[in-house]
Amino acid sequence: MNIVLIGMRGAGKSNISRRLSVMTKWPVLSTDLLIQYENQGKTIAQIIAETQGDWRAFRDMEFVVVRKVACLDNVIIDCGGGVVVDLDDQGNEIFSSRKIDLLKQNGKIIWLKGDIHRLAAKVKDDQQRPSLDQMKSTEELMQRRMPFYKKAADVIVDIEDKGRRRLAKKVYRVALK
Repeated sequence: MNIVLIGMRGAGKSNISRRLSVMTKWPVLSTDLLIQYENQGKTIAQIIAETQGDWRAFRDMEFVVVRKVACLDNVIIDCGGGVVVDLDDQGNEIFSSRKIDLLKQNGKIIWLKGDIHRLAAKVKDDQQRPSLDQMKSTEELMQRRMPFYKKAADVIVDIEDKGRRRLAKKVYRVALK
């Protein structure tokens, strides 16, 4: 069984996954880092720029990575913020059944749910990541994705008002029930 962390940018997925790794002695696999590795170390921003802003191509790369890691056992999967979405023919975000179904086959999906306004403020000036949506604010994007996270999650963990150590312990308890 795997522990799969989902949530918006800034929710602490990477931090919590590292703490869980110490607790479980399981390796952490970051879907975003694996995509970068498979693209000769290019950043996600560079990958998106090379595809002229085509997020559909990135979501397909993400699917390939998810397919590879979902079949492993006893790993912590640190998913990129958009793992719950794919794009329809018009470019609108839709729920990604193909990725979530794979992750659920051998994993418990934990949604690290945080306050949208706080998370948006936290990631607003992050130069390491490409703009998700030129026309919409980060908060609007997060709001649109909330139902997708809820649908994907086996367990929801509220990250507000908890230190990272306590949060990791809580995720550990609920993930390995």
